[in-house]
Amino acid sequence: MSQHTRSRLSALPERSAFDAVGCGDMKGDEWLEAIDDIEVRRYELNVLIMDYLISEGFKEAAERFKKEAGVDMKRLTETINQAAKGESSAAMEKRIQIRCSIEDGRIPEAMKLMNDYYPELIDNNRHLYFKLQQQQLIELIRGQHIEESLKFAQEQLSVDGDYLQLPELERTLSLLAFDKPESSPYSDLLHSSHRQQLASEVNEVILKEESGDAELSKPRLITLLKLLLWTQSELERKKIKFPKISDLATATILGSSE
Repeated sequence: MSQHTRSRLSALPERSAFDAVGCGDMKGDEWLEAIDDIEVRRYELNVLIMDYLISEGFKEAAERFKKEAGVDMKRLTETINQAAKGESSAAMEKRIQIRCSIEDGRIPEAMKLMNDYYPELIDNNRHLYFKLQQQQLIELIRGQHIEESLKFAQEQLSVDGDYLQLPELERTLSLLAFDKPESSPYSDLLHSSHRQQLASEVNEVILKEESGDAELSKPRLITLLKLLLWTQSELERKKIKFPKISDLATATILGSSE
């Protein structure tokens, strides 16, 4: 674990369930009781939430959370800035503009903003070029611009052969074979989540470029979730029984895992 990762997690509770009861086999109830005994201060949760909202560029949500949770922004900002390089309001606004353009399906506008604000970003991250062009093709198909979609695929998506992802291109073009592509096996490409995933990836690359450190581009909440998945995998590998979180979105816990 890098120094920056340790720094970004420094505001979190240091005590774990292992500290509370040891790391041997435990019954499900014992494990959950050990977790319940760990005190997590509201302020620590606020740091995690605000760090995520700010890192991902959700400015309006961050403002609402600040008001509803009664967050002490001065103290919170000091904590966040200790773990990451400070970002100016203007820089955050640029990220938000790009993110909003992608989430609204305005890909040419997003690419223009990226070239205006970060001229070398796409050149330094060529994998993004294909993904942005793929999303533009999806938007053309969504708008039922069939001829334009085919022309775009031939002229634009084959330009950078080194980063061409043929399976993804084939999946995208397969949408044209259906009268109702939103009901096709490839309908996931048309979901808003596909735009959001791309927007998050672009946002992460921008933060990485600004900070010069890959670790700082990830919200601490994401780092914690990855750490949770890794820990569960290690416990399973060592055949230690424990209540496993099977669904991160709903925090569904299985009785035990062997």
